[in-house]
Amino acid sequence: MFEHFLPENMTVDWVGLGEVAVLLAIGIAVALLLHRLIFAGLHRLAAMSETPLDDMVFARLYQPIRWSMIAIALASVAQAHPLLTHPWSVVSSFVVPALVGWIAYVLVKVFAHALEYRAELSDDPVAARSRRTRIAILSRTATFAIVFITVGLMLMGIPGVRDIGTTLLASAGLAALAVGAAAQPALKSLIAGLQMAITEPLRIGDLVVIDGYTGRVEQIRMSFIVVRIWDERAVIVPTSRFLENTFENWSRSNEMLSGAVFLHLDPATEVEPMRAEFLRFIATQPGWDQRAAKLLMTDARPESIEIRMAMSAATIGELFDLRCAVREHMLDWLRREMPDALIRHRLEVEAANARASDAG
Repeated sequence: MFEHFLPENMTVDWVGLGEVAVLLAIGIAVALLLHRLIFAGLHRLAAMSETPLDDMVFARLYQPIRWSMIAIALASVAQAHPLLTHPWSVVSSFVVPALVGWIAYVLVKVFAHALEYRAELSDDPVAARSRRTRIAILSRTATFAIVFITVGLMLMGIPGVRDIGTTLLASAGLAALAVGAAAQPALKSLIAGLQMAITEPLRIGDLVVIDGYTGRVEQIRMSFIVVRIWDERAVIVPTSRFLENTFENWSRSNEMLSGAVFLHLDPATEVEPMRAEFLRFIATQPGWDQRAAKLLMTDARPESIEIRMAMSAATIGELFDLRCAVREHMLDWLRREMPDALIRHRLEVEAANARASDAG
């Protein structure tokens, strides 16, 4: 089987093969020893650091650097012995791009993880979400480019594929049109993802409303965005839809929002006692950030009036809890203090029978 890797004018030299095996064993052993010594020193340096990023970086780079050093040892042996020159020239066209791509891929992931770690330490949650979003999109773009280039370089190492590529250069115009038409969805998603990272209409962790769904942005991919709604369902929305359609972002700048509770009461209801109780109660709530608290009659009809109680909170979750507490308390207070304010639609059977008897 080894004869296939040799030039036609060479024969099998079993003595030379023995020398090659010894040289390979020595080269690989030296490479593994150097790799172990280097990483032992690096781990000692990482132990002296306060941040866990060093350990994470070295752990991710351990395997690709190990195989890269083995590849360097094989290349050195191939340069030193003629029996390995031709086989290594064939294998290296696949191994070298794969190892370089692997190292580049790991470096991108490590760099992205380090940036996310620093973003989580930020005191500004909005800035942290902004950094996490850019890191996620740009790292995935870089990963896609690395994989694409690596696979392309490995395929170009195959003579048949290289010959086909050379032949296709004669019809480059038609090939470009065909590739452009086939890759249009992928390119559209890629451009949409980059635009999302640059313009930042939404970020990871933002609370958005899209197509009637309200939830947190959990993931931002190049082709789709995952929105996790309140009942733990994941809504998958194409990335381009956020750029081409209107949507609501409730935490674009910050999570400070104002909300309202509406009550429909009897037109004879006294508003001022309700206003005093509302202001007294909301002042006791820890979720109220003291930015807004107002009770107004916003509508009046012959059969009812509309009372709007506006309030504010520092976060969206606190605002939801505050609205629920106000709604529950005010209805309970009305039942106890102003029961006539609550609208009742009941059939007064006895009064109706009496009126019927009088009429008869």
